[in-house]
Amino acid sequence: MTKELVHPAEVLLDAQGGSLRLPVCDHYSGVEVRMRKSLQLQAEMMAEFGTCVFDVTLDCEDGAPVGQEAAHARLVTELANGAAAGARVAARVHAVDHAHFQADMDIIAGGAAGKLCHIMIPKVESVDDVLKAEKALQRATDKRVPLHVLIESPAAVHQAFEIAAHPAVQSISFGLMDFVSAHGGAIPAAAMTAQGQFEHPLVLRAKLEIAAACHAHGKVPSHCVVTEFKNPQVLEACVQKAARELGYIRMWSIHPDQIRPILRAFAPAEDEVRQAAQILTSAQVQNWGPISFGGVLHDRASYRYFWQLLERAHQTGQALPVEVQPWFAPASTH
Repeated sequence: MTKELVHPAEVLLDAQGGSLRLPVCDHYSGVEVRMRKSLQLQAEMMAEFGTCVFDVTLDCEDGAPVGQEAAHARLVTELANGAAAGARVAARVHAVDHAHFQADMDIIAGGAAGKLCHIMIPKVESVDDVLKAEKALQRATDKRVPLHVLIESPAAVHQAFEIAAHPAVQSISFGLMDFVSAHGGAIPAAAMTAQGQFEHPLVLRAKLEIAAACHAHGKVPSHCVVTEFKNPQVLEACVQKAARELGYIRMWSIHPDQIRPILRAFAPAEDEVRQAAQILTSAQVQNWGPISFGGVLHDRASYRYFWQLLERAHQTGQALPVEVQPWFAPASTH
């Protein structure tokens, strides 16, 4: 009798497994024509890669013309409801102390909660703001929609661990421009550039605090934008620094040309993918007991790392070795 092999997600994603997985790219757009083009591009790339490789966040905070906030929220609701099957569409609403915040939640969450992958709450200062957002969401709909929060001030960075601990929070993003501005000139403008944001100690400290808070509570740290969108090499270098040195596993895009460079930069190398596939298929045959591979001992602690690497390869649209493709078939989704 043939022994049934256990799927890696069933055995490796325990309390320390960091089981939450989101696309590595979160693309923002707020003007109607750009929102529509973003959703069209998302559908095209879903067809290309066979999975949704980036989120589209429809922006009410910076996208809504003053005085037309309700109309813009209704447009966001219409676009979310009309998105392609399998699309990941989110909305950024106004901050919780803004006059139009509750209306945003009532219109968007009340009308499109079933289509939203998350709602982004900007300018979160403390867990009290998360509680206000959660209450507003519950007033608007009985459906559960994950909250993503944007930390943009020194005081908020100090509260990052408490914010990340809240069950409704799925991801924390860092707002670089507002963070620098909040220091009243104590941080130079150069710290908002592609290079400077990885050099100034206060900015680096904030990024590390947010990443550490997220990983401590199994949430996703999302890196801020890089405004130099005309140079993909600069962008890719920034993503690699954010991922390899600061612990970020997701990043914002503000221009369609940034999406593919972000995917490339987060994608593991082909030889890493091959090695991960070989180690995990060997481990599965041994029912996830320890194995020796290339003269190195591996067990579930390292298996978890290699499984997460394969998941990231899948999320970034990479072709996977044939022997592990069944793990990512729809019937095997965990």
